[in-house]
Amino acid sequence: MRYHKIPDETVRRLPLYLRGLQSLLEKGQNSISSKGLADFLGVNPWQIRKDFSYFGDFGTRGVGYKVEHLVKQIRKILKLGAVHKAALIGVGNLGLALLAYQGFKVYGFEVVAAFDVDSKKIGKKINNITIENVSNIKTLKKRKISLGIIAAPREAAQETAETLVKAGVKGILNFSPCYITVPGKIKVITIDIAMDLARLPYYMPSC
Repeated sequence: MRYHKIPDETVRRLPLYLRGLQSLLEKGQNSISSKGLADFLGVNPWQIRKDFSYFGDFGTRGVGYKVEHLVKQIRKILKLGAVHKAALIGVGNLGLALLAYQGFKVYGFEVVAAFDVDSKKIGKKINNITIENVSNIKTLKKRKISLGIIAAPREAAQETAETLVKAGVKGILNFSPCYITVPGKIKVITIDIAMDLARLPYYMPSC
């Protein structure tokens, strides 16, 4: 099922809701109101109701939401019903941290391949993944890997993205601190940790 004209900010919040609801489910909570979920997540209840309204009527007035049902609905919306294989390009300090990160599995993502240009790294095994030469990126389609994670240096990010597109990926998570251009049918999400950190002082009280 496709959902049209859904604000990006709404889609951005859905994994937050999902993580919170899964936590509640693990604690044995079967139902929750929009206010209760909002208090648990630190957001506004009207925002939750508005976000969910784009996809249908998930709750019952006076009762709230069935936690298990809502988890299933959000996972369906986000297309998390199947395992999504991802390839990591760039096994520096950040790349190593990403290979060690277990949080991807919670949402059904699995990093199954890693690539680098450094001959000293190629052939080494990290968390059961053998680092390969970047020339092997062209094999991604045959290996049914549809997602790419770029942790390469800024100067290599655009070329890496183009190589991933040629290899058949449908989505790219870009950790390089730069803007990359790809065909419109390819979705790119860029995470610039330093830029996000630079926003914090604005919200902090002056000394």
